[in-house]
Amino acid sequence: MSRIHPTAIVEPGAQVDESVEIGAYAVVGANVSIGARTIVGSHTVIEGYTTIGEDNRFGHFAAIGGRPQDMKYKGEPTKLVIGNRNTIREYTTLHTGTVQDTGVTIIGDDNWIMAYVHVGHDCRLGSNVIMSSNAQLAGHVIVDDYAIVGGMTGVHQFVRIGAHSMVGGASALVQDVPPFVVAAGNKAVPHGVNVEGLRRRGFSPDAISALRSAYRTLYKNGLSLEEAKVQLAELAEAGGDGDVHVKALIAFVEQSQRGIIR
Repeated sequence: MSRIHPTAIVEPGAQVDESVEIGAYAVVGANVSIGARTIVGSHTVIEGYTTIGEDNRFGHFAAIGGRPQDMKYKGEPTKLVIGNRNTIREYTTLHTGTVQDTGVTIIGDDNWIMAYVHVGHDCRLGSNVIMSSNAQLAGHVIVDDYAIVGGMTGVHQFVRIGAHSMVGGASALVQDVPPFVVAAGNKAVPHGVNVEGLRRRGFSPDAISALRSAYRTLYKNGLSLEEAKVQLAELAEAGGDGDVHVKALIAFVEQSQRGIIR
């Protein structure tokens, strides 16, 4: 029995594993590759140079692999690459990259992307990311592993959201959110360490305590950013479970292109 609904259109050239299920009136373009056991909801369109891994689930009316919303785009064969075991819900839009960047938009593994989410060109999502409904990423945004982006949040282009961070709903994010930090507001500002999220993911009390100390150093002790970096470096050598995480925080701050939220 075919897993492709008779009203679906799969263009010649598409590479679709025989275990893939494609719903009514869905469209799969000629340059699309879909891995095993993936489910494509009715009326969903998957186009462009799009590669999809295994065990993904797309809701109805999603628009996947569309042309980037960038006026510089001239039809170049840029890509969208989606990993494994992602849930991508109704009316989500995921666009391909541009030649002005790496030419590829990347979605990792095990992400939960809710309805009406937009992921713009050249974005990179890690793994185990949660994007709540109506969250909107402009082009070139990076979202690291285990980050959570609240519903109706808008993220400016080139912003980076660090691992294990959380951005509250209806926020406007124009600068980078360091890893492990909670941010919220318009414009978003820091609101402490994502303690509950870290506990759920098995961070030790020692590691959480070290990150709380790092947060106070960065945000609460009245230090300039350069002064805070010096004290963070000392904290990262204190010994204990938290050292590696504090070092990750320091590296993020050093690499920030737009500056961190303050």
